[in-house]
Amino acid sequence: MAQIKRPRSADSLEGQLLIAMPTIGDPRFDKTVILMCSHGPDGAMGIVINRHVGEMHFTDLLEQLEITPEFQTNDPPVHFGGPVEMGRGFVIHSRDYDVSDHTMKVTRTIRLTASIDIIKAMAQGAGPKRAMLALGYAGWAPGQLEQEMRANAWLNCDADEKLVFESPINDKWTLALKSLGISALSLSSQAGTA
Repeated sequence: MAQIKRPRSADSLEGQLLIAMPTIGDPRFDKTVILMCSHGPDGAMGIVINRHVGEMHFTDLLEQLEITPEFQTNDPPVHFGGPVEMGRGFVIHSRDYDVSDHTMKVTRTIRLTASIDIIKAMAQGAGPKRAMLALGYAGWAPGQLEQEMRANAWLNCDADEKLVFESPINDKWTLALKSLGISALSLSSQAGTA
């Protein structure tokens, strides 16, 4: 099956994790970790991986979509992917699942699919081995993310499949910082620029 392919420039943050700094200034992104799915001249898009949408779970989503599960499924929580298009669903998942033109390669081992087909496959037990459901996404206009990076609103690190899929949700921000050798305790909300 074909995959969506986009050229990645040397300055692209695609396939990276953005780690919100205490200076972020936006409570919607306080202590968030965002998997960057695309970043280029036309803007950027990512999915928050360490926030849930209230008490919503996979079975709630199936009910809303009028999909009847064909086997006993676990019931993972649905993530808050970001404040843009909160009614739009995304699945971050392992590379063992591909839906033609609807699946985007984010990293060597992580994919993103925005098709109801993956939800149906998951309800039938035929979905990816690892998956994270999200509603909404974080988006930036051209040049906006670069400006936020220069203002020290974000740090970035490589996206690690274990951190994305296995780490407890409340530990992801601290673990992402730790991957850079930074202790969360050492951060100040009054960080300056060098």
